[in-house]
Amino acid sequence: MTGGATAEPSGLSFRRLLESGGFPIGVEIVSTRGFPANPGDAPPIILARELLSHPRIGWISITDNPGGNPMLPADWIAQFLFNERDRIVIHMTCKDTNRAGLESLAWRLAAEGLHNVLALTGDYPTAGFGGKPQGVFDLDSVGLIALLKAMNEGLSVTTRPGKRETLPPTRFYIGCAVSPFKRYERELVPQYFKLVRKIATGAEWVITQLGYDMRKYHEVKLFLQARGISGIPAIGNVYLLTKTVAKLFHDRQLPGCVVTDELWELCQKYAAGPDRGKKFFAELAAKQLAVLRGLGFAAGYLGGIHKLESLEEVLRHLDSFAPDDWRQFLKEIQFSFPDEFFFFEHEPETGLSGPEKINRQYLESLRKPRRSRYVTLGYRLSRLVHRLAFTRGKGLWNLAQRLYQRWAGKPRPPAPARVLYGLEKFSKYVMYGCQDCGDCSLPDCAYICPKRWCSKCSRNGPCGGSVDGECELRNKECLWAIVYERLKAYGESEEMLSGPPVLYNAELAHTSSWANTYLNRDHHGVTEKRDLGQDTSGGANTHGE
Repeated sequence: MTGGATAEPSGLSFRRLLESGGFPIGVEIVSTRGFPANPGDAPPIILARELLSHPRIGWISITDNPGGNPMLPADWIAQFLFNERDRIVIHMTCKDTNRAGLESLAWRLAAEGLHNVLALTGDYPTAGFGGKPQGVFDLDSVGLIALLKAMNEGLSVTTRPGKRETLPPTRFYIGCAVSPFKRYERELVPQYFKLVRKIATGAEWVITQLGYDMRKYHEVKLFLQARGISGIPAIGNVYLLTKTVAKLFHDRQLPGCVVTDELWELCQKYAAGPDRGKKFFAELAAKQLAVLRGLGFAAGYLGGIHKLESLEEVLRHLDSFAPDDWRQFLKEIQFSFPDEFFFFEHEPETGLSGPEKINRQYLESLRKPRRSRYVTLGYRLSRLVHRLAFTRGKGLWNLAQRLYQRWAGKPRPPAPARVLYGLEKFSKYVMYGCQDCGDCSLPDCAYICPKRWCSKCSRNGPCGGSVDGECELRNKECLWAIVYERLKAYGESEEMLSGPPVLYNAELAHTSSWANTYLNRDHHGVTEKRDLGQDTSGGANTHGE
């Protein structure tokens, strides 16, 4: 390890910076593709050294294959900055590696002293050798947070049959992201609900996605306050635009990043000037930082910095502002869509709001849910069947459970079990496009199969990449937007993501999910056992089911 294993980091750690109350600023470092001839002189490493030596920069954050492109791993860059490892945040995404690989990476980070981790689902992979790669998404961001939290508590594993071992606890400072820059209610509200789920699972700090309406930044803090969640530092994410990047954001080419038509027109106007818009873009970033500081964010985070001079220009603008200028900037930077949904009502003259000022139309819609085109006959039938046959302890549950328990002890499943499995596969494929995963999340997802209809197979809520209600890949509607519409029509949307994390067990693939449900083998049964304090680590006996 470059720098020596005994070296001690300098300056305040990232955790202490967020707790300091001083509004520190961090900067994003983007990795590169390919192996540099002189690794220590690679541009990202040179920039990282300069930033960590800058008196105004508290930490750096290193991306993990941003945009879905293969690049050098984040901890490879971090090894050249070992003396500052406590001021480095490592991005971990789920797109390229399964849960075994993610755990392996986490152990490596812990061994290298890299404890600050931003847990992300990740952009869908877009480029790779021989063609477009297939995303992995064995876990999503919630599952990754659950893994890191379990490692912090001392991961309990089976080393051999009948033998349990608790591994040494790690010290990860786990972060998560939230994307408030969504146009429609059915996209935005699930984002906030998923944020609460991430925090309940183990996230200790949060960073926003990118946008250019400061009211939406403020809503993240307001929502946490409205839900009674305190002590979670919130970081505001700001990107130093150029005309090229603004066009990418405007054309929705980078998932979750939004530049509206109004802002795009301004970007084109100033980019046509003698300085190509550099002053305008730097001043816009500085104004955003000023507003974030005024709103009480724990820190600001700058992306799009490729050289120190760009950072210095932003800081010069920031230092030129008077203490209360941020209030005017808040009113200026409100680039939203004409029909954009806000969870809170903001005062027109100030742009400010409070945690008690929840959108009155939204509250009324909870009291009197409107009809939704997503509440189909098939959905109603699915709810009825679930209530009669798959609700624990009610209806046909006890009878079915006794039958499946009797069949489970047979060396070969009897004919009735095989017939039911065939009926299950046929009916669920016709109705839902079922992929026969064996660990069914239809009840978790309002009877939409996440293996079939979500590009990232997410069972814990929406990713941040949706575009105006469509999937990040722009080939279908966002599954979780439909889930929200369906549940809200039944007055159930507020609890849609309130349960424990859903962790799919691939060992159950191509077995009967009905059998696995009645025999407590699937994630529903694991959750019940966990609630009862029972061991949930044993392998599932899926023989013949």
